Amino acid sequence: MSSSISTIAVTGGAGFIGSNFVHFLFKQADFKGIVVNIDKLTYAGNLENLVEIEKKHAGKRYFFKKADICDPEKVSAVFTKYAVDTVVNFAAESHVDRSIYGPKEFVHTNIIGTFTLLEAAKESWGDRQDVLFHHVSTDEVFGSLGESDFFYETTSYDPRSPYSASKAASDHLVSAYFHTYHLPVTISNCSNNYGPYHFPEKLIPLMILNMLEEKPLPVYGDGKNIRDWLFVEDHCSAIYAILKKGRHGETYNIGGENEWTNIDLVNRLCETMAKKNNKPKDHYKKLITYVNDRPGHDRRYAINCDKIKNELSWKRSVTFEEGLDRTVTWYLANSQWIEHVRNGEYHKWLDKNYQGR
Repeated sequence: MSSSISTIAVTGGAGFIGSNFVHFLFKQADFKGIVVNIDKLTYAGNLENLVEIEKKHAGKRYFFKKADICDPEKVSAVFTKYAVDTVVNFAAESHVDRSIYGPKEFVHTNIIGTFTLLEAAKESWGDRQDVLFHHVSTDEVFGSLGESDFFYETTSYDPRSPYSASKAASDHLVSAYFHTYHLPVTISNCSNNYGPYHFPEKLIPLMILNMLEEKPLPVYGDGKNIRDWLFVEDHCSAIYAILKKGRHGETYNIGGENEWTNIDLVNRLCETMAKKNNKPKDHYKKLITYVNDRPGHDRRYAINCDKIKNELSWKRSVTFEEGLDRTVTWYLANSQWIEHVRNGEYHKWLDKNYQGR
């Protein structure tokens, strides 16, 4: 095992993938440790994602700390108070469109935040090798692909947006701390995630919510941009495999091996929603609206994940059809969560339940 995993600090644990990972951890029979969720609670951080965890484990095996990962004093205090021996760093500004129009936050959180965490780990752990700093990154650091290539762990970085550039920089920092200070680290680069608790600015939840309100379904350019889709639960299981068996200093690609053009994905989603809502098959397709492409829009991403499959015996377990059905079902069953996120009620709920946290 790469780490003892007695106390795992999950940064960004109230976000989409982070909260799913916290849920995943508490479902694992072999995980007996403590989880400390460190989250700044920006617009995408939602503690409603973790109500069940809070009820069952708060104050015993689950602790939430509202903190900015760029704050060295607060980060170091968490390492000291809880004797953190494992870090999984999800915390990041992650929306490409927002990075184009406001890159400063992305540079600050994604680069300075990662640096601050690395420094705290280095100071807290010293020469220990029974610890692990795992950094969660993206396939977007590799740039754009042609029609038949794949991203490998050895693919050269070629980021095209402020978001992907900031993630590339943070990846390099993590790797540098391994080579320079011998800090036990691993890195994973994943493809597009989807599933429950996904904030509505991203493609799949945005389309679902717009369909529910009969609003236009905006598709960039010609809709032929290709992405590899990974169900969030499979991503969580891959990270857990890395924590348990990953080699220090190594990078692991995590993909869904599931490529879809944006327009084909939206069409499939329209059909799934129509079936769920007892509508004609093409009911929602009439809402599809092509809009101007965004600047620097990479044409295709596709991950080769042979390394994690061969070395760590991981494989995805959820087909796209199953994952999409589970995702749509979750959103249809959680209208209150959607309303809280979309109309600001979440912040009132937060103030009521987490004053001073």
